[in-house]
Amino acid sequence: MTIDTADAATAADAPQQAAGAHTSPPPARRRRRHRVQGQWWVPWGFLAPALLLFLIFRYIPMGQAIGMSVENVRPYLGNEYVGMQNYQTILASPSFRDAAVNTLILAVGQTAGCLLLGFLLALLLEGQTRKLSFIRSAAFLPVVVPMAVVAELWRIMYHPSADGFLNSIIGLVGLGPSEFINSPDSSMWSIMVMGIWRGGPYDMMIILAGLAGIDRGLYEAATIDGAGRWQRIRHVTLPGLRPVFTILFILAAIRGFRVFTEVYLMTNGGPNGSTEVIMTLLYKLGLEQQKLGVGSAGAVLLFLATLVLTLVVQLLLRKKKDA
Repeated sequence: MTIDTADAATAADAPQQAAGAHTSPPPARRRRRHRVQGQWWVPWGFLAPALLLFLIFRYIPMGQAIGMSVENVRPYLGNEYVGMQNYQTILASPSFRDAAVNTLILAVGQTAGCLLLGFLLALLLEGQTRKLSFIRSAAFLPVVVPMAVVAELWRIMYHPSADGFLNSIIGLVGLGPSEFINSPDSSMWSIMVMGIWRGGPYDMMIILAGLAGIDRGLYEAATIDGAGRWQRIRHVTLPGLRPVFTILFILAAIRGFRVFTEVYLMTNGGPNGSTEVIMTLLYKLGLEQQKLGVGSAGAVLLFLATLVLTLVVQLLLRKKKDA
């Protein structure tokens, strides 16, 4: 009887042991898998293709640009070292100073406009319904459309004739036709409006993600205390979105300093240099006038200005956190 009972217990445990043999790998295989997963080179192996592309198309050209900024670039004749002469030339140029002012105006205007438009759109489209999802996707379309297409579309809309698209619209309210990008007085503002229209939905999506992270209990507590809609936005929403606004400000400022495609396609810096920005000026110096050394010096200065701006914003935020 004892032997029969033991055999029955062994037979009952046999299916479980067989299932365990199929579900758990052998100890040697587990050790090999753990050893591979713990190797330091595994994540670098996955990052290697992207890092290689960055090295070839970004970091090596950056190094070459820094080297050319202190040289007189002479194709087929050999470069000669000139020290800081290229920097002195670009800084003493009135066209560079005018382009820097235009770039600053465009960057500040687009940054403020994109943040404001993105915040308003996020407040209007916050929610989880299917209709709002479709509207958010439709509002985000300008971001995914190539800048060349957007610039050409707005150039057509800015046609200065009385029967142009936008002139026809403002004519309905009794306003006269505008020359838009063909006038030095309105060309910069016309490009700024187009940039805000394209960049606002991008900020909207990031602000929507920030709104989802705000504790809803704060809104309920503010409502119980008698706070109105604008008071809740001022005392709950805006403080909760402070880190998001910081990131968006840095990204928008960098994007504003590096603006090129829309200006080049719509006005090419005209009329009369009213929309000339640093990037279009450097393009003309380097590729049209063959002043590669001077153009490289301007590109290095633009990089340093962007780096300083980012560091200053980070230091100010760190001081606020410490305070």
